[in-house]
Amino acid sequence: MLKVSEILRVKGNTLYTASPDMPVAQAIQTMSEQDIGSLVIMDHGTLGGMLTFREIIRHVSANNGEVGSTSVRSIMDDAPVSVSPNTDATEVQRLMLENHARYIPVMDGPVLMGVISFYDMAQAIVAAQKFENSMLKAYIRDWPSEDQEPVA
Repeated sequence: MLKVSEILRVKGNTLYTASPDMPVAQAIQTMSEQDIGSLVIMDHGTLGGMLTFREIIRHVSANNGEVGSTSVRSIMDDAPVSVSPNTDATEVQRLMLENHARYIPVMDGPVLMGVISFYDMAQAIVAAQKFENSMLKAYIRDWPSEDQEPVA
C-alpha cells in the first residue's frame, strides 16, 4: 500500500510556511513567486493553519477585490486536516474528497514533514497504476503455456 512518506520522498522536501501575522498581500506574493497553491501557517513552531488560494479568493471577493492590510490569521483555515507519514494514500484521497481539501499538511507529531497536494496524489496514483500494469503485463507474458513443461 502506498504511504504518504513515499509520496513525500518522490516529491522532495521543499516547504513554504508563513506566520499568522504575515500580511495577506505578502503571502500572495510568496505563493505567486514560488508557484504554489498553499502556505502552511506555523505559529511558534506548531501547525497553526493553512492558507490556500481558496481562502484568498474568498477574502478578496468579500472585500470588493481588495486585499487590504489583513493578516493571514484572519482568513486562514485554522483547523486543517492533517496526516502522518504512515497514512495510506487511499486515506489521504478519502480525506481530501470528504473535506474538499486540495492541500493536506503531513505532520510527524509536532514536526511538519511536508504538504501533500491533490496533484501529488494524482501523480502518485498514476505512477502506481503504471507500475502495477507493467507488472501484470510481465506476469501474463511469462505465463506458462499448456505445451510447456513445468519448471522443477
